[in-house]
Parts: sequence; C-alpha cells; structure tokens
Amino acid sequence: MDFYQVLEKRRTIRDFSNKEVTDEVLVKVLSAAFKAPTNDHLWQFEFIVVRGQENITRLIAPVAENTKNIQQTGLEATASIMDKDEHAMFTDALPKQQRMLIQSNCLILPFFKQKDYPLCKPTDQSSLNYFASAWAAVENILLAATAEGLACAFRIPIGNEPEYVKHLVNAPVGYEFTCFLAIGYAAENAHICKQKDIRVEERIHKNIW
Repeated sequence: MDFYQVLEKRRTIRDFSNKEVTDEVLVKVLSAAFKAPTNDHLWQFEFIVVRGQENITRLIAPVAENTKNIQQTGLEATASIMDKDEHAMFTDALPKQQRMLIQSNCLILPFFKQKDYPLCKPTDQSSLNYFASAWAAVENILLAATAEGLACAFRIPIGNEPEYVKHLVNAPVGYEFTCFLAIGYAAENAHICKQKDIRVEERIHKNIW
C-alpha cells in the first residue's frame, strides 16, 4: 500500500474482531510515533499497552457514565442544529465508546511530557509544542496501523478520566495522557461512518492579501 492509499484507507473503526494484534506488529506500529516531528527533538513519549478485557474494563471504568452524563446529554441538546453527518457519526459512536476499547483487546495509552507550561494555559509560542508533538505521534500510529491492515479508534478523555488513568497506572509527574487508543482488526461487518465529500480546490485560497 503506498502512502496515498494509506491516507485514503484510514478510517475510525469502532467494531473489532477477536483476532489478536501480535507484539511484533504492535512494536512496528508504535515505532512510527518516533518518526513524527517533535519539540526539541526529544520524543518524550511513553506508551502503556493494556491487554485483557478485565484489565481494560478496570482502566476505563469512568467511560460509560461520562459518555451518558456528558456526551449523550450534549448530543440530545444539540441534535436539532447539528450537521446531519456529524449527528449520524455521534449516534453510532457514543454507544460504542466503552465496548470498542474493550473489544479490541489491545488498548494503548500514549503519554507525553508537558514540560514547564500548563497544557490549557499557553504562555508563549512554544507552550503547545509538546501537545502538538503528541498528536503528530498519534497520527503516525494511525497511519502505520492502517498500513499493517489494522483498525483504530480513539477516545479523547473527558471529565475525571485523565486523572483516573494517570493515578491507576502511576504515570510519571509532568506527563499528560493523550487518548485511549484501541488497535485491532476490524470486524467483518464493521460500520464505517459516511465521509464528507471535500473539494480540495475549494479549500485552497491563493493570494488573499
């Protein structure tokens, strides 16, 4: 698969089969994170791999309640004004938030070092470099997983989830939790949400000043 085929094929998949991702393939996929651009060339990332449905269930204990109380409530409140494709995506995604993380049986917890600056209170042009580096690394993982024939889904932690996870895994001081990242093989009947048709030419604006 060439690079542009990987880009075209990558999709968020929330329905996984029971086929296991081998350690060999997993290391290969996670190695791609260290090819992403990074602040100060330090690649200060740590990855915790969680296998076993009981272990994953314990780790994501707050997810079901937060999905219902925060996300589902928000969806219901804004349903009438949402884009129809956006609404369809959330309608499919929210009931699967807990299940997809357990079902993959391979949950990755990416951590990054947020040095010197509070994440949500940037103080200068470098403040968000650490956060940006973390997400560049995650994107590389998603693309590498796609190239290996794997499916991925991630959940941005909300509410009490980041602190719960950091406490449970004894995360080092100064490191922030990026997302729950489920990696596995797609179920045969996996649902793929409708994609927006984008005309790239209409998004490129030349000589606008």
